[in-house]
Amino acid sequence: MFRDGVLQAEDQDRQQREAVAESFGIHGPRIYPSRPACTCKLAPHRTFRGGLRGKAQRGRKISYPLISSHFRGGERRAIKAQARFRCAVEVHPVHKTVSSGILLTSFAYFLFSVQDASVKWLVVALPVWQILFVRSVTIFSLCFAFGGPPVLKAAYRSPVLKPLFLRNLLLLAAWLSYYTAARDLGLAELTTLYYASPVVMTILSVPILGEKVPGYRWLAVATGFVGVVIACGVAVKGLELSLPVYLALQAAIFWAIATVLLRKTALQERTQVQMVISSGLFVLYTALVVPFVWQPISSLDLVLMAGTGVLAGIGQFALFEGMRRAPVSVLAPFEYSSLIWAFGLGYLIWSDVPGSNVFVGAALIVSAGLIIIATERFRARFGVPT
Repeated sequence: MFRDGVLQAEDQDRQQREAVAESFGIHGPRIYPSRPACTCKLAPHRTFRGGLRGKAQRGRKISYPLISSHFRGGERRAIKAQARFRCAVEVHPVHKTVSSGILLTSFAYFLFSVQDASVKWLVVALPVWQILFVRSVTIFSLCFAFGGPPVLKAAYRSPVLKPLFLRNLLLLAAWLSYYTAARDLGLAELTTLYYASPVVMTILSVPILGEKVPGYRWLAVATGFVGVVIACGVAVKGLELSLPVYLALQAAIFWAIATVLLRKTALQERTQVQMVISSGLFVLYTALVVPFVWQPISSLDLVLMAGTGVLAGIGQFALFEGMRRAPVSVLAPFEYSSLIWAFGLGYLIWSDVPGSNVFVGAALIVSAGLIIIATERFRARFGVPT
Protein backbone atom coordinates (compact mmCIF):
# COMPACT_ATOMS: atom_id res chain seq x y z
CA MET A 1 0.00 0.00 0.00
CA PHE A 2 2.85 2.33 0.73
CA ARG A 3 4.23 1.73 -2.78
CA ASP A 4 0.80 2.36 -4.31
CA GLY A 5 0.51 5.58 -2.35
CA VAL A 6 3.89 6.77 -3.61
CA LEU A 7 2.97 6.01 -7.23
CA GLN A 8 -0.35 7.79 -6.82
CA ALA A 9 1.42 10.81 -5.35
CA GLU A 10 3.87 10.82 -8.27
CA ASP A 11 1.01 10.65 -10.77
CA GLN A 12 -0.84 13.52 -9.11
CA ASP A 13 2.41 15.46 -8.96
CA ARG A 14 3.02 15.00 -12.68
CA GLN A 15 -0.54 15.97 -13.63
CA GLN A 16 -0.44 19.11 -11.54
CA ARG A 17 2.92 20.14 -13.01
CA GLU A 18 1.60 19.65 -16.53
CA ALA A 19 -1.48 21.71 -15.69
CA VAL A 20 0.65 24.54 -14.33
CA ALA A 21 2.92 24.43 -17.39
CA GLU A 22 -0.10 24.55 -19.68
CA SER A 23 -1.53 27.51 -17.77
CA PHE A 24 1.74 29.35 -18.35
CA GLY A 25 1.38 28.78 -22.09
CA ILE A 26 4.82 27.21 -22.30
CA HIS A 27 6.05 26.83 -25.85
CA GLY A 28 9.22 27.63 -27.73
CA PRO A 29 11.93 27.62 -25.00
CA ARG A 30 13.42 24.36 -23.80
CA ILE A 31 11.65 22.81 -20.81
CA TYR A 32 13.43 20.39 -18.52
CA PRO A 33 10.85 17.85 -17.27
CA SER A 34 10.37 17.18 -13.60
CA ARG A 35 12.08 14.30 -11.83
CA PRO A 36 9.98 11.87 -9.74
CA ALA A 37 8.56 13.64 -6.72
CA CYS A 38 8.61 10.61 -4.35
CA THR A 39 6.39 11.21 -1.33
CA CYS A 40 6.86 14.98 -1.02
CA LYS A 41 3.72 17.07 -0.81
CA LEU A 42 3.08 19.68 -3.49
CA ALA A 43 3.46 23.18 -2.16
CA PRO A 44 0.86 25.72 -3.30
CA HIS A 45 1.78 27.72 -6.37
CA ARG A 46 3.82 30.71 -5.30
CA THR A 47 6.01 33.33 -6.92
CA PHE A 48 9.24 34.37 -5.25
CA ARG A 49 11.31 37.51 -5.78
CA GLY A 50 15.02 38.03 -5.25
CA GLY A 51 16.40 34.87 -6.83
CA LEU A 52 16.28 31.09 -6.38
CA ARG A 53 18.55 30.48 -3.38
CA GLY A 54 21.10 32.80 -5.05
CA LYS A 55 21.04 30.79 -8.28
CA ALA A 56 18.77 32.99 -10.38
CA GLN A 57 19.19 36.60 -11.33
CA ARG A 58 17.75 39.02 -8.81
CA GLY A 59 14.27 40.28 -9.57
CA ARG A 60 13.22 37.35 -11.79
CA LYS A 61 10.06 35.33 -11.25
CA ILE A 62 10.55 31.94 -9.64
CA SER A 63 7.45 29.72 -9.50
CA TYR A 64 6.79 26.37 -7.81
CA PRO A 65 6.11 23.73 -9.05
CA LEU A 66 7.15 25.39 -12.34
CA ILE A 67 10.21 27.61 -12.50
CA SER A 68 10.10 30.25 -15.23
CA SER A 69 13.22 32.34 -15.14
CA HIS A 70 16.15 33.92 -16.99
CA PHE A 71 19.11 32.12 -15.47
CA ARG A 72 22.44 33.91 -15.38
CA GLY A 73 24.34 30.61 -15.49
CA GLY A 74 22.35 29.06 -18.35
CA GLU A 75 21.32 25.45 -18.71
CA ARG A 76 23.73 24.03 -16.11
CA ARG A 77 22.11 25.94 -13.25
CA ALA A 78 18.68 25.17 -14.64
CA ILE A 79 19.39 21.45 -14.39
CA LYS A 80 20.64 21.89 -10.80
CA ALA A 81 17.48 23.78 -9.90
CA GLN A 82 15.39 21.04 -11.47
CA ALA A 83 17.16 18.34 -9.44
CA ARG A 84 16.96 20.29 -6.20
CA PHE A 85 13.36 21.44 -6.35
CA ARG A 86 11.95 18.58 -8.45
CA CYS A 87 10.11 20.88 -10.81
CA ALA A 88 10.04 21.85 -14.47
CA VAL A 89 12.45 24.57 -15.50
CA GLU A 90 11.90 26.87 -18.44
CA VAL A 91 15.12 28.41 -19.76
CA HIS A 92 15.23 31.61 -21.78
CA PRO A 93 18.71 32.26 -23.25
CA VAL A 94 18.10 36.03 -23.31
CA HIS A 95 20.00 38.38 -21.01
CA LYS A 96 18.38 41.74 -20.37
CA THR A 97 21.33 43.64 -19.01
CA VAL A 98 20.96 47.29 -19.88
CA SER A 99 24.64 48.12 -19.37
CA SER A 100 25.84 45.43 -21.78
CA GLY A 101 23.21 46.54 -24.29
CA ILE A 102 24.52 50.10 -24.12
CA LEU A 103 28.14 48.99 -24.59
CA LEU A 104 27.31 46.71 -27.51
CA THR A 105 25.22 49.38 -29.21
CA SER A 106 27.94 52.02 -28.80
CA PHE A 107 30.53 49.64 -30.25
CA ALA A 108 28.21 48.89 -33.16
CA TYR A 109 27.85 52.58 -34.02
CA PHE A 110 31.63 53.01 -33.92
CA LEU A 111 31.98 50.25 -36.51
CA PHE A 112 29.20 51.79 -38.57
CA SER A 113 31.09 55.11 -38.56
CA VAL A 114 34.19 53.40 -39.94
CA GLN A 115 32.00 51.70 -42.53
CA ASP A 116 30.43 55.04 -43.52
CA ALA A 117 33.87 56.56 -44.03
CA SER A 118 34.84 53.65 -46.29
CA VAL A 119 31.63 53.85 -48.30
CA LYS A 120 31.92 57.64 -48.63
CA TRP A 121 35.36 57.07 -50.11
CA LEU A 122 34.02 54.48 -52.56
CA VAL A 123 30.77 56.14 -53.58
CA VAL A 124 32.63 58.87 -55.48
CA ALA A 125 33.50 56.43 -58.27
CA LEU A 126 31.25 53.40 -57.74
CA PRO A 127 27.45 52.92 -57.67
CA VAL A 128 25.81 52.47 -54.28
CA TRP A 129 24.08 49.30 -55.50
CA GLN A 130 27.42 47.68 -56.29
CA ILE A 131 28.91 48.59 -52.91
CA LEU A 132 25.89 47.27 -51.02
CA PHE A 133 25.94 44.04 -53.03
CA VAL A 134 29.57 43.19 -52.22
CA ARG A 135 29.01 44.22 -48.61
CA SER A 136 25.97 41.94 -48.27
CA VAL A 137 27.71 38.98 -49.90
CA THR A 138 30.58 39.35 -47.43
CA ILE A 139 28.25 39.39 -44.41
CA PHE A 140 26.30 36.38 -45.69
CA SER A 141 29.51 34.44 -46.33
CA LEU A 142 30.77 35.13 -42.81
CA CYS A 143 27.49 33.96 -41.27
CA PHE A 144 27.53 30.78 -43.35
CA ALA A 145 31.18 30.11 -42.49
CA PHE A 146 30.44 30.22 -38.76
CA GLY A 147 26.94 28.70 -38.80
CA GLY A 148 27.01 26.25 -41.69
CA PRO A 149 23.91 24.62 -43.22
CA PRO A 150 22.02 24.46 -39.88
CA VAL A 151 21.82 28.24 -39.68
CA LEU A 152 20.36 28.35 -43.20
CA LYS A 153 17.67 25.84 -42.21
CA ALA A 154 16.90 27.85 -39.10
CA ALA A 155 16.65 31.03 -41.17
CA TYR A 156 14.26 29.40 -43.64
CA ARG A 157 11.97 28.24 -40.82
CA SER A 158 12.33 31.37 -38.71
CA PRO A 159 9.14 33.12 -37.52
CA VAL A 160 10.77 36.54 -38.11
CA LEU A 161 11.38 35.97 -41.82
CA LYS A 162 8.42 38.09 -42.94
CA PRO A 163 9.06 40.98 -40.49
CA LEU A 164 12.71 41.10 -41.57
CA PHE A 165 11.61 41.15 -45.21
CA LEU A 166 9.87 44.48 -44.57
CA ARG A 167 12.67 45.76 -42.33
CA ASN A 168 15.34 45.15 -44.97
CA LEU A 169 13.30 46.91 -47.63
CA LEU A 170 13.27 49.95 -45.33
CA LEU A 171 17.01 49.63 -44.71
CA LEU A 172 17.70 49.41 -48.44
CA ALA A 173 15.69 52.57 -49.05
CA ALA A 174 17.52 54.27 -46.17
CA TRP A 175 21.00 53.39 -47.45
CA LEU A 176 20.18 54.44 -51.02
CA SER A 177 18.71 57.74 -49.84
CA TYR A 178 21.55 58.44 -47.43
CA TYR A 179 24.43 57.87 -49.83
CA THR A 180 22.65 59.60 -52.70
CA ALA A 181 22.25 62.67 -50.52
CA ALA A 182 25.93 62.44 -49.52
CA ARG A 183 26.96 63.42 -53.04
CA ASP A 184 25.40 66.88 -52.69
CA LEU A 185 25.32 67.63 -48.95
CA GLY A 186 28.26 68.35 -46.71
CA LEU A 187 29.15 66.00 -43.90
CA ALA A 188 27.75 68.34 -41.21
CA GLU A 189 24.35 68.79 -42.86
CA LEU A 190 24.07 65.11 -43.75
CA THR A 191 24.95 63.95 -40.25
CA THR A 192 22.55 66.37 -38.59
CA LEU A 193 19.60 65.33 -40.72
CA TYR A 194 20.38 61.67 -40.26
CA TYR A 195 20.48 62.01 -36.48
CA ALA A 196 16.82 62.87 -36.37
CA SER A 197 16.33 59.08 -36.32
CA PRO A 198 16.83 58.58 -32.54
CA VAL A 199 14.00 61.03 -31.88
CA VAL A 200 11.76 59.12 -34.30
CA MET A 201 12.88 55.83 -32.71
CA THR A 202 11.83 56.96 -29.25
CA ILE A 203 8.49 58.26 -30.53
CA LEU A 204 7.72 55.05 -32.44
CA SER A 205 8.73 52.79 -29.54
CA VAL A 206 5.56 53.91 -27.72
CA PRO A 207 2.83 52.88 -30.23
CA ILE A 208 4.69 49.99 -31.93
CA LEU A 209 6.46 48.33 -28.99
CA GLY A 210 4.26 49.59 -26.19
CA GLU A 211 7.28 50.86 -24.26
CA LYS A 212 6.80 53.42 -21.51
CA VAL A 213 9.22 56.28 -22.09
CA PRO A 214 9.86 58.27 -18.91
CA GLY A 215 10.70 61.95 -18.92
CA TYR A 216 14.44 61.56 -18.41
CA ARG A 217 14.76 59.54 -21.64
CA TRP A 218 12.94 62.24 -23.59
CA LEU A 219 15.32 64.73 -22.01
CA ALA A 220 18.32 62.64 -23.10
CA VAL A 221 17.07 62.37 -26.69
CA ALA A 222 16.36 66.11 -26.90
CA THR A 223 19.74 66.96 -25.37
CA GLY A 224 21.55 64.74 -27.86
CA PHE A 225 19.74 66.20 -30.84
CA VAL A 226 20.47 69.77 -29.74
CA GLY A 227 24.11 68.74 -29.40
CA VAL A 228 24.13 67.42 -32.97
CA VAL A 229 22.64 70.66 -34.30
CA ILE A 230 25.24 72.76 -32.47
CA ALA A 231 28.14 70.51 -33.48
CA CYS A 232 27.24 70.69 -37.16
CA GLY A 233 26.58 74.44 -37.18
CA VAL A 234 23.22 74.05 -38.83
CA ALA A 235 21.62 76.51 -36.42
CA VAL A 236 23.84 79.21 -37.91
CA LYS A 237 23.82 78.25 -41.60
CA GLY A 238 20.28 77.01 -41.96
CA LEU A 239 18.97 74.53 -44.50
CA GLU A 240 16.47 74.61 -47.33
CA LEU A 241 14.27 71.63 -48.09
CA SER A 242 16.01 70.65 -51.31
CA LEU A 243 15.98 67.14 -52.77
CA PRO A 244 19.20 66.06 -50.99
CA VAL A 245 17.82 67.37 -47.68
CA TYR A 246 14.58 65.50 -48.26
CA LEU A 247 16.51 62.29 -49.05
CA ALA A 248 18.56 62.61 -45.85
CA LEU A 249 15.43 63.09 -43.75
CA GLN A 250 13.80 60.17 -45.52
CA ALA A 251 16.81 57.99 -44.69
CA ALA A 252 16.56 58.97 -41.02
CA ILE A 253 12.88 58.04 -40.85
CA PHE A 254 13.38 54.72 -42.65
CA TRP A 255 16.28 53.82 -40.37
CA ALA A 256 14.25 54.65 -37.26
CA ILE A 257 11.33 52.45 -38.33
CA ALA A 258 13.69 49.61 -39.22
CA THR A 259 15.43 49.82 -35.83
CA VAL A 260 12.11 49.70 -33.97
CA LEU A 261 11.11 46.64 -36.00
CA LEU A 262 14.45 45.08 -35.08
CA ARG A 263 13.63 45.49 -31.40
CA LYS A 264 10.25 43.86 -32.00
CA THR A 265 11.85 40.76 -33.56
CA ALA A 266 15.15 40.64 -31.64
CA LEU A 267 13.73 38.58 -28.78
CA GLN A 268 12.09 36.04 -31.10
CA GLU A 269 15.17 34.68 -32.87
CA ARG A 270 18.90 34.14 -32.44
CA THR A 271 21.18 36.94 -33.60
CA GLN A 272 23.06 34.82 -36.13
CA VAL A 273 19.83 33.66 -37.77
CA GLN A 274 18.60 37.25 -38.09
CA MET A 275 21.91 38.27 -39.66
CA VAL A 276 21.67 35.46 -42.22
CA ILE A 277 18.14 36.51 -43.14
CA SER A 278 19.03 40.21 -43.36
CA SER A 279 22.18 39.76 -45.43
CA GLY A 280 20.51 37.17 -47.66
CA LEU A 281 17.61 39.50 -48.41
CA PHE A 282 20.04 42.33 -49.14
CA VAL A 283 21.89 40.10 -51.61
CA LEU A 284 18.61 39.32 -53.38
CA TYR A 285 17.49 42.96 -53.48
CA THR A 286 20.77 44.35 -54.81
CA ALA A 287 21.35 41.47 -57.24
CA LEU A 288 18.31 42.61 -59.23
CA VAL A 289 19.99 45.92 -60.09
CA VAL A 290 23.75 45.22 -59.93
CA PRO A 291 24.02 43.64 -63.44
CA PHE A 292 22.83 46.92 -64.97
CA VAL A 293 25.14 49.26 -63.01
CA TRP A 294 28.27 47.15 -62.39
CA GLN A 295 31.57 48.89 -63.02
CA PRO A 296 35.11 47.46 -63.13
CA ILE A 297 36.88 47.77 -59.78
CA SER A 298 40.49 47.70 -58.63
CA SER A 299 41.93 45.37 -56.04
CA LEU A 300 41.95 48.18 -53.47
CA ASP A 301 38.28 48.93 -54.09
CA LEU A 302 37.42 45.25 -53.71
CA VAL A 303 39.29 45.05 -50.41
CA LEU A 304 37.55 48.18 -49.14
CA MET A 305 34.12 46.88 -50.13
CA ALA A 306 34.80 43.50 -48.51
CA GLY A 307 36.10 45.34 -45.44
CA THR A 308 32.86 47.28 -45.18
CA GLY A 309 31.07 43.94 -45.16
CA VAL A 310 33.21 42.64 -42.29
CA LEU A 311 32.69 45.85 -40.29
CA ALA A 312 28.97 45.85 -41.03
CA GLY A 313 28.68 42.18 -40.05
CA ILE A 314 30.35 42.68 -36.67
CA GLY A 315 28.39 45.89 -36.17
CA GLN A 316 25.09 44.20 -36.97
CA PHE A 317 25.86 41.39 -34.53
CA ALA A 318 26.67 43.90 -31.78
CA LEU A 319 23.55 45.95 -32.58
CA PHE A 320 21.28 42.90 -32.62
CA GLU A 321 22.66 41.74 -29.27
CA GLY A 322 22.33 45.24 -27.83
CA MET A 323 18.70 45.41 -28.88
CA ARG A 324 18.06 42.10 -27.12
CA ARG A 325 19.34 43.53 -23.85
CA ALA A 326 17.80 47.00 -23.59
CA PRO A 327 14.74 48.94 -24.83
CA VAL A 328 14.96 51.12 -27.93
CA SER A 329 14.23 54.27 -25.96
CA VAL A 330 17.25 53.55 -23.72
CA LEU A 331 19.65 52.92 -26.60
CA ALA A 332 18.48 55.75 -28.87
CA PRO A 333 20.67 58.54 -27.37
CA PHE A 334 23.84 56.45 -27.77
CA GLU A 335 23.52 56.56 -31.53
CA TYR A 336 24.74 60.14 -31.26
CA SER A 337 28.15 58.83 -30.20
CA SER A 338 29.00 57.97 -33.80
CA LEU A 339 29.03 61.70 -34.57
CA ILE A 340 32.26 62.00 -32.58
CA TRP A 341 33.81 59.15 -34.55
CA ALA A 342 32.58 60.66 -37.82
CA PHE A 343 34.30 63.98 -37.16
CA GLY A 344 37.46 62.18 -36.02
CA LEU A 345 37.60 60.07 -39.17
CA GLY A 346 36.87 63.14 -41.26
CA TYR A 347 39.93 64.81 -39.79
CA LEU A 348 42.17 61.76 -40.30
CA ILE A 349 41.07 61.03 -43.87
CA TRP A 350 40.02 64.38 -45.35
CA SER A 351 41.84 66.74 -42.92
CA ASP A 352 38.58 68.34 -41.76
CA VAL A 353 39.28 70.44 -38.65
CA PRO A 354 36.28 70.66 -36.28
CA GLY A 355 35.40 74.06 -34.83
CA SER A 356 34.62 74.99 -31.25
CA ASN A 357 30.94 74.30 -31.85
CA VAL A 358 31.81 70.63 -32.38
CA PHE A 359 33.26 70.32 -28.89
CA VAL A 360 30.21 72.02 -27.35
CA GLY A 361 27.90 69.71 -29.25
CA ALA A 362 29.99 66.66 -28.33
CA ALA A 363 29.68 67.60 -24.65
CA LEU A 364 25.89 67.66 -24.98
CA ILE A 365 25.92 64.34 -26.82
CA VAL A 366 27.96 62.71 -24.08
CA SER A 367 25.64 64.28 -21.49
CA ALA A 368 22.68 62.59 -23.17
CA GLY A 369 24.29 59.21 -22.63
CA LEU A 370 25.27 60.04 -19.05
CA ILE A 371 21.65 60.95 -18.25
CA ILE A 372 20.56 57.46 -19.27
CA ILE A 373 23.42 55.69 -17.47
CA ALA A 374 22.95 57.61 -14.21
CA THR A 375 19.19 57.15 -14.09
CA GLU A 376 19.35 53.45 -14.99
CA ARG A 377 21.91 52.81 -12.23
CA PHE A 378 19.76 54.76 -9.76
CA ARG A 379 16.71 52.70 -10.69
CA ALA A 380 18.63 49.42 -10.42
CA ARG A 381 20.11 50.32 -7.02
CA PHE A 382 17.00 51.63 -5.32
CA GLY A 383 14.38 49.59 -7.19
CA VAL A 384 12.66 52.60 -8.71
CA PRO A 385 10.15 51.52 -11.41
CA THR A 386 10.37 52.86 -14.96
